[in-house]
Amino acid sequence: MPAKPISFGNFHFDKKGDAFAFLQGILHKYNVGDRVSSDDAEVLLAALAHHPEAEEKIGCGITYFSVRSADFGTKCFWVNRTDKTTEKFSFKSCIYG
Repeated sequence: MPAKPISFGNFHFDKKGDAFAFLQGILHKYNVGDRVSSDDAEVLLAALAHHPEAEEKIGCGITYFSVRSADFGTKCFWVNRTDKTTEKFSFKSCIYG
């Protein structure tokens, strides 16, 4: 099966596995409770647009992204909305739908 390229805004990857490794690298450079930098948030916002539930995840608007605990002791990205609500999202769903 040929590699499938994917783009998140200005970020282009020759195959989905490269996008996965890139986003995973962003996740792993933060500790639980950290706020994501504005540069990394740019990538996450572009990736989130590909999430199958993007509209629900974004909600009323995003103030910032953070890294928090998820299920089974793992960590994941969280959307912190303008109305002070939060929602976790899987970057894997942004890539593989």
